[in-house]
Amino acid sequence: MKDRIRSKALEFGFDAVGFASAATDPGLREALAAYLADGRHGGMAWMEDTFDRRVSPTGLWPEVKSVIALGMNYAPPGDALATLRHPDRGNVSVYGRHRDYHDVVKKRLKQLARWMVDSLGGELKVFVDTAPVMEKPLAVQAGLGWRGRHTNLVSRRFGSWLFLGEIYTTLELPADRAEPDHCGSCRACVAACPTGALDGEGRIDPRRCISYLTIEHKGDIPEALLPLIGNRIYGCDDCTAVCPWNRFAPPNSQPDFQPRPELTAPLLAELSELDDAAFRAMFTGTPVKRIGRDRFIRNVLIAIGNSGRPELAPAAGRRLDDASPLVRAMAAWAVERLIQKIQMV
Repeated sequence: MKDRIRSKALEFGFDAVGFASAATDPGLREALAAYLADGRHGGMAWMEDTFDRRVSPTGLWPEVKSVIALGMNYAPPGDALATLRHPDRGNVSVYGRHRDYHDVVKKRLKQLARWMVDSLGGELKVFVDTAPVMEKPLAVQAGLGWRGRHTNLVSRRFGSWLFLGEIYTTLELPADRAEPDHCGSCRACVAACPTGALDGEGRIDPRRCISYLTIEHKGDIPEALLPLIGNRIYGCDDCTAVCPWNRFAPPNSQPDFQPRPELTAPLLAELSELDDAAFRAMFTGTPVKRIGRDRFIRNVLIAIGNSGRPELAPAAGRRLDDASPLVRAMAAWAVERLIQKIQMV
């Protein structure tokens, strides 16, 4: 039965397939409880609200017996960090440069789910990121990879470039062997983190993580962290991109995961002019759209302030009377920073 599921999953476009038990892992409950107790979830209150459903598959669905963990390769065709060397342009995380992976992965999961019900019976549920599911620990248990020091999944075949999805099923399927840790003494991801959000022991403080700050965080970003964000306007790939295991990852061949040219290295000055309608039009179908125009322009203005390009000051200045207080605050910060740059020259 596992061989049939694996074969069909690969046929539907998945690149990695593994099987795990739905039994509760006490270690996960303790780790998540400690994470929340430390306040490391920041403003992500939903992590605390869904604790009991998150820590175990049976907490979310008591009838589940097995978990099928699936991965889709999204390795970029070139240097994921190339745009960081162009301060007049915005760096969008690799996963935000193309069609929203939630839609792509869920569509494939539903195809596989329909086939399973028709061919094998049982009941099932499918999940992609938004449900209270411990995706990375389940992927480790299913043998897809291990948790690196950057806390993300690392695969021997696909490095750190796997989108994850899960199928919870009432079928009894033997679990695969968990993948042991292969990081060794490597600390490349820890050294690469611009804000020191990684402690080197496999723990992260999202309150310092640029991905959290530019995507999940809804308010003003602490001023001490602003210069460290650089031109990262949506997410951050630094710790992921430097993983040595990425050298084994073939560039993805999914048409849906090919980067849109306009999102690969967009000009900051042009992005700063986007109103709500233009923002929605530009980012329709991508994960960037979900953070909304105001948060996005906040991020763009931070990048402008960090650009060191005085010629971008007028672009920031035009946002000083923006309707959003969040945008106005970052416009003022960017203008002041660029004026200081002019005075230094």
